[in-house]
Amino acid sequence: MNIYDISVQAGVSIATVSRVLNGSDKVSPKTRQKVLDVIEKNRYVPNAFARSLGLNTMSTVGILCSDSSDVYQAQTIYYLERELRNNSYTSMLCCTGYDLRQKQEYLQLLLSRNVDAVFFIGSHFVEASAKGNSYILNAAQKTPVFILNGELTGENVYSILCDDFTSTREITDLLFSRGSRMPILLYRTLSYSGQKKVQGFLKSCQDHGVDNTEKRTFSCPGPVENTRLILQAAKEQGVLFDSVVATDDELAVGAVKYALSCSLRIPDDFQITGYNNSVLATCSTPEITTLDNRVEFMCVTAVSLMVQMFQKRDLPAKTMFSGSIVEHQTTRQNKNSGQPS
Repeated sequence: MNIYDISVQAGVSIATVSRVLNGSDKVSPKTRQKVLDVIEKNRYVPNAFARSLGLNTMSTVGILCSDSSDVYQAQTIYYLERELRNNSYTSMLCCTGYDLRQKQEYLQLLLSRNVDAVFFIGSHFVEASAKGNSYILNAAQKTPVFILNGELTGENVYSILCDDFTSTREITDLLFSRGSRMPILLYRTLSYSGQKKVQGFLKSCQDHGVDNTEKRTFSCPGPVENTRLILQAAKEQGVLFDSVVATDDELAVGAVKYALSCSLRIPDDFQITGYNNSVLATCSTPEITTLDNRVEFMCVTAVSLMVQMFQKRDLPAKTMFSGSIVEHQTTRQNKNSGQPS
């Protein structure tokens, strides 16, 4: 079926059908409905989409991620799209990479599609400077903006995030409580989330009397093998460490590979913790103790807030929730219970 067939069945001109599809106001309500009924009857396009075109709204939201191959971001996309679909919203996904100009261009693309809201996945979309964040704040003047696992203050901007500072401090505390004395931290970037994780790690080290803590944090961009090489280089440079706090599960897998390459027994000689509670934690051998930052809960909350906003309800600008430690085989047993807690 094509636009000509629609015009014949509806008894209108092709130009009138085109106006309806493009949301023109130069069509009477009666005629518009007649065209939409034909479209719906013949399933020319999905029913919800057809009606939204006629009403000049797409019932669509935009989603921006930097890298959909990243396990955390892929998981977030899955839960976010599921919740949007459950609330009768479709989504347009853009993978921007990490370059600011690319982020700006993809955001403008979504805004040009008249999306009802924009979701940013990850704190790396929040720049260090106010000027760098202007692209988000300007977008928020046109449509609601939701930042998942990041924080930015601005009108019509809503942040939903895990308390990464407290979560990283607590998982570092766990290592100390299980006998570690010299942990180090592996992180990806110093985004908002990355900074909070570093701060949480350093606070735990300070609380446990570990000196020179600024030398115990290492940036680890790149794949798993790169993590192993960075740990090997740290060892050769004389850095003493008996455990690793990784800010994501992929980094933790790299730490496992390092320990195995050095013939270190996990967790007797060397303890490791991850972050995100992803499938990588349970696919690893041994399985990795990790921090569940409740990705599904974050996405459900974000979509619920969007729906409430469209219902004209007052929303908190910031919604922060706590994570929880999930113990597996890369940390020592709790001596008080004889089993992982």
